Amino acid sequence: MGSSELSVSRLALGSWRTFERIGRERGLVVMQAAREHGITFLDDARYNDETGTAPIPTGYSELLFGELFRAAGWHRDEVVVANKLWWEFWPRESAAEELESSLERMGFEYVDLIYANPPPDGLGISEMVAAVGELMCAGKARTWGIVNWQAGPFLEASRAAAEQGVPQPCAAQLPYSLVRRDWVESAEMGDALAASGAGVVASFVMAGGVLTGKYDRCGTGRASREIDDPTLAPARDCGRRLRALSEELGTNPGALAIAFALANPAVVSVLFGATSPEQIAENTRAVALGPDIGERLRALCA
Repeated sequence: MGSSELSVSRLALGSWRTFERIGRERGLVVMQAAREHGITFLDDARYNDETGTAPIPTGYSELLFGELFRAAGWHRDEVVVANKLWWEFWPRESAAEELESSLERMGFEYVDLIYANPPPDGLGISEMVAAVGELMCAGKARTWGIVNWQAGPFLEASRAAAEQGVPQPCAAQLPYSLVRRDWVESAEMGDALAASGAGVVASFVMAGGVLTGKYDRCGTGRASREIDDPTLAPARDCGRRLRALSEELGTNPGALAIAFALANPAVVSVLFGATSPEQIAENTRAVALGPDIGERLRALCA
């Protein structure tokens, strides 16, 4: 992963809006399936309760993640665990305090990778980089990265790290899919990635599930409410093409969507969420498709 010593699996399992919705029993099965399929890169994140049933208002996802992690039999030193700094309570809560609260809920002493969300108003990039550097010096995070930054500020953060002697961000979690390529493929982002040496962790590769074609089969998901929005028409059309190609190749549309991202040399890992062990099995088929499928998919959804 970038200039760090982290070695990550080509697929990463996320837990955004997942485990507190599907229940502990099913969540454990999903965790165990990820482990059985060789996924050793796990991404957790704090967010506010949206179910109305969580025992705490924010971070219940982290509490569940830690419990399921241990129940699934993971060995902490064999897994790369990531979390995020949202700066939601800054400046009342410092970066160290935000991460410490997350670690307490997860039941961990450290995270391997801490992603920094773009800093809020009043927090300069140089100041933010210094705060992240302190987390690494304190042993609370082994490495750091950015999530959903534009190229200009990302490059500024890389330069600030160099000036301060803070390790370069090793990961850039960015949306990247067949229908949303600019985040990763723009010349400006290419410069920022080259300057930092960061590897891309591609997110939203299925465009909220639209590229799987599930909404054309009356499926539900995060894009259910806006599926008829005209701006999603290109993604729905691409999803239909992926479904046709997947039938030809004997695979599934989700695996093809992931394979497209993996074919980009800048992409180190692809992040996805899953609510069943079957999804884990389907998505891991992407790795076997190889990089040659990338150009065919690019032409398919030009």
